[in-house]
Amino acid sequence: MQSSELVQLVEEALEDLKVIDVVALNVTGFTSVTDYMLIASGTSNRHVRSIADNVMETVKAAGEVVLGVEGHEHGEWVLVDLGDVVVHVMQPQVRDFYKLENLWDMGSKSWRPVDTEQGG
Repeated sequence: MQSSELVQLVEEALEDLKVIDVVALNVTGFTSVTDYMLIASGTSNRHVRSIADNVMETVKAAGEVVLGVEGHEHGEWVLVDLGDVVVHVMQPQVRDFYKLENLWDMGSKSWRPVDTEQGG
């Protein structure tokens, strides 16, 4: 499955459980860790865990592999690693505190990759 198809599949799984404020970021070229990051909010620990569970079940049903899950036991911030797509499901206060979207602000004029050959 292509990365963009996996993103669509995950977005559908997120919509099924009425997540809040889904953001999909194409980070290709900015990191070698993944191609896309999806960030979404749930309303409670139980809701966040249910959203992450639905993403994992949907992906597995489509024949894809879940590489890892972090934070499921607490439900404040659950990370689901699908390889080319990483999904962050967070409670609003946690999301507001960490502001992951700001870390990946591709439109920022002040951000530029460091050119190690030129000395930065």
